[in-house]
Formats: sequence, structure tokens, C-alpha cells
Amino acid sequence: MDLFRWSVLLIRGLCVPKAVLAAENTALRQQLAVYKRRTRRSPRLRLRDRLFWIVISRWWPGWKAALVIVQPATVCRWHRAGFRLFWHRKSLGGRPRIDRELRDLIRRIAAENPLWGVPRIRAELKLLGHRIAEATIAKYPPSQSTGPRRINSGTWTAFWKNHAAEIAAIDFFVVPTATFRLFYVFLVLSPDRRRVVHFNVTCNPSASWTARQIIEAFPFDSVPKYLVRDNDRIFGREFSARVEGMGIEEIPTPSTARGRTRMSNGSSEPFAANF
Repeated sequence: MDLFRWSVLLIRGLCVPKAVLAAENTALRQQLAVYKRRTRRSPRLRLRDRLFWIVISRWWPGWKAALVIVQPATVCRWHRAGFRLFWHRKSLGGRPRIDRELRDLIRRIAAENPLWGVPRIRAELKLLGHRIAEATIAKYPPSQSTGPRRINSGTWTAFWKNHAAEIAAIDFFVVPTATFRLFYVFLVLSPDRRRVVHFNVTCNPSASWTARQIIEAFPFDSVPKYLVRDNDRIFGREFSARVEGMGIEEIPTPSTARGRTRMSNGSSEPFAANF
């Protein structure tokens, strides 16, 4: 029996590439070093141990077979935690918040003039000596009671039920890699059957690229009547002009947290969660 086992190991050593054997040997030695420094029952994992398995899982497909000290799902959780920490630190030190008095002034002007848009409010603030970007002003809308009436979720539900066969929903979601790169996945969905009509992946999304995806998704006479999308800035003038030229009516989803429902944002969350 021992002779047969050693024969199998010899054949495996001759057939398996040296790089794979070196990776397996390194992984086993690393786990042995962890077991040697363990205290009492469970081995004590350090930050460098977690980084080792995150890196090795990136380029070695057979890393799960050699992993003993923890479950493979634990390594995936370490990677997700590192990704969140990486982008959290990268996002620190953003623009400082404006004063409370100025925020109240923006909300008061918007509430007293419900027909004014962000550019008009910015112009009025500039006359008062406040230089603020339009994106900053858009962050402070008036309260629900004093502002213009919003579309509620019931209206959206009725719209989707009545026009499900004539609607196409589009959305982006992000897929991170082990090296903290971001891939942007563009989805075109058919809500009546929850069917993916078209999808594509890019590292650098743009308005022209997104508009080209709409043309590829709906050739000839398969153009829908309505196109539901969110308020992402990538759906700019070039995208809107291309969609209007195809005879499609754009339906932006509600921008407020209260107005966004699972029906109104294109139902892309289940597909994003699967990825």
C-alpha cells in the first residue's frame, strides 16, 4: 500500500508543473508555521498570514485544496474587508462640509422657490457672496413637507405593472478584483420576465460607450418605449440624444432615499448580488 501511494505521488510530481508544486509547498509551510506558534487550541493568525492567502488566492487556482487552518470563505471575507478598508482610507479627506447657516439658507431658498433649479439657486447664492458648486447645492434639498411633490412608490408600482412589456431598465454595478481594480458591469434588463437583454464590462465607462451599448442591445425593431435609469452623471447629453434618436423615452428614477424602491431602480440588485 505504501509503495502504491509513493508511486502515485511520484507520478503526480512528474506531471504537475513546478510552479504549482512550489505554491503548494509554500502554502503548507506557511500553515505549519502558524500551527507552531499557536496558543492552546486555535492557531493565532496575524495580518501577514491573511495577506499571504489573499495574494496566493489571486494567482493560484488550487489554493482551496491546500488550505487547512481556515475555510475558503474566510479568505474571501478577508479580501472584502481589505477592499472596504482600502477605499475607506482613499476617500478620507474629502470636501469639508459647509456651515449650518448656509445649508439652512439653501433649503429655505429651495422651499420658497419650488420652480427654481440648482443653477438658479447657485446664481442667487453668488449674488449674496457665497461661491458653492452645483453638486453641493443638490445635496441639500428642501424637506418633504415644503418641497415639490415627489412620485411615491405606489405610482411607480402601477407604472411598472401597466407598462412592463414596454420597459427596459439599465444600471451599472461594480465588481472589485483582488488587486483592488474596478470593473464596471453595464446591465440592460427586461422587467417583465427579469431577463438580461444585454451586458458588457469595461474599466473606463463613458457616455459614448454607454450609448453604444443601447444600440447593441436593441437592434432593428426591438426598441422599447420606456428606458428606466438612475440619475448617474454618465447618462448625460450624449446618451440622452442617442436614446431620443432611437425613439425611446427616458424615465429617471426618484433621487431621494424615500422615493427609491426596488421597483423604481430597475431591479438590478439581485443580479449585482449574484456577481
